[in-house]
Amino acid sequence: MAKKKIWLPPEIYQLKVTLLGTRPTIWRRLLVPAGFTLEGLHDVLQLAMGWYDSHLHEFRVGKKRFGKPDPDDELMDLPEIGDEHTAHLFQVLRKAGAKAVYTYDFGDSWEHAIVVEKVLPPEPGVAYPLCVGGKLQCPPEDCGGIPGYYNLLKVIRDPAFSVDDVNRSLIPLQRWWARA
Repeated sequence: MAKKKIWLPPEIYQLKVTLLGTRPTIWRRLLVPAGFTLEGLHDVLQLAMGWYDSHLHEFRVGKKRFGKPDPDDELMDLPEIGDEHTAHLFQVLRKAGAKAVYTYDFGDSWEHAIVVEKVLPPEPGVAYPLCVGGKLQCPPEDCGGIPGYYNLLKVIRDPAFSVDDVNRSLIPLQRWWARA
């Protein structure tokens, strides 16, 4: 049986994606076809932000959640989640000004604000999706979320090594060894 084709609009969404909690702000501006699914947008966000797609994620649009549905969710009485594989941008983010939140890695909780800045006609000869702007490199995966990221930046900025600091941290082990 042939797959039913869905009508996809030709428009392009100009999205601003901001990693929440960062100062200065880490952001990207993307041009994405309105016919992309949220699953496709997830792939775009992973590449644009520099993530490695090694963690779970979800989208929130208003009170509705989208992601990869798990049959066990119903058994565990978890709230219903829309299927990102079938939810198209034009269906869930209907116009300029529409907003969503994309959460990547539920441990580190990288939350991204997504705003549809403009709905544009496609430009002939331009391949989409496309990144047209942004600022700053994304934090590395598994660094402990925003607090861990800023601690990492502090450590990187201070290349000093102190023998005294190391020896102070060794005092508990010295005491343990002396008692042993």
